[in-house]
Amino acid sequence: MAPPAGAAEPVRSRLSRPRGPFRHHAPRCLQPPYQRPYLATIALWASLATLGAALGHVPPFLLTGLGLLAGSLIALPLVRFDVRRLVVPWRTLALGVYGLFGYHFLLFTALGQAPAVEANLVNYLWPLGIVLLAPLLLPGVRLTAAHVGAALAGFAGAAIAILGRGGAAAEAPGNAALGFACAAGAAFIWSTYSLGTKRLALTGRDFPTAAIGGFGLVSGALALVCHALLEPAVNLSGRDIALIAALGLGPLGGAFFLWDKALKLGDARQIGVLSYLTPLLSTALLLWSTGRAISGSVLLATVLILGAAVIGTRAR
Repeated sequence: MAPPAGAAEPVRSRLSRPRGPFRHHAPRCLQPPYQRPYLATIALWASLATLGAALGHVPPFLLTGLGLLAGSLIALPLVRFDVRRLVVPWRTLALGVYGLFGYHFLLFTALGQAPAVEANLVNYLWPLGIVLLAPLLLPGVRLTAAHVGAALAGFAGAAIAILGRGGAAAEAPGNAALGFACAAGAAFIWSTYSLGTKRLALTGRDFPTAAIGGFGLVSGALALVCHALLEPAVNLSGRDIALIAALGLGPLGGAFFLWDKALKLGDARQIGVLSYLTPLLSTALLLWSTGRAISGSVLLATVLILGAAVIGTRAR
């Protein structure tokens, strides 16, 4: 029976009604479901740089292609093996190829040219990029002086990572300048790709998470074509194949599907600050796998980059 005219609104209705300028987004941002896929993504991505460094002798196009093709197989059970459900508009596909192919090619090139730990820290400027570029790509987000300060602190951390390295253990395996440039390029690509997918979701042009498999398939095939045209043929050992399979099913496969789900459920700024849990684990794994001790410059760079992400995300 309806309440009499003038009666107070039920308490449950008043409490459940979202309030404030972000009322349409608040329920999604605060829901635990977005945190679960994201924390799983962190665990998988923490191993990416270590696996990439271990496979540094494999040409980047070949490594990217095989890893992405292996990762794309995860989409098949999601669409019940009906590949027609992976088809998306060509602009959406172009964004996916830009993100998956472009980012990983530059990252693996960076790890093969520059010292792995320092290149990995520069690469992990992408969460800060998400915070700083959000005002340009997402509606309702603005840039403040705090964001600018966070950007300066982040770049200071990257500079220390690049210029503060020393000792034989930190010598670059190739062209260090090229490697650091590729790491910075990878950070830019991943931040703009992530914000681009979020923008599609906010503007009614969303795509199913399973479509990530299509992105990986096209990107992997493109990378193998580039390998055939530009790189020398190599023989892969059994260990190489096992590491590539782990790379594809983990940080180059399952992590993408989880990342896409987290972005669609959560606030990009909150996800940006949580993303800096990844370089802590990733750098620790790299130091352990390469037998390097934590130097003062690496520690200071990590603190600066993490602090920059926290400041940039808290800024309103």
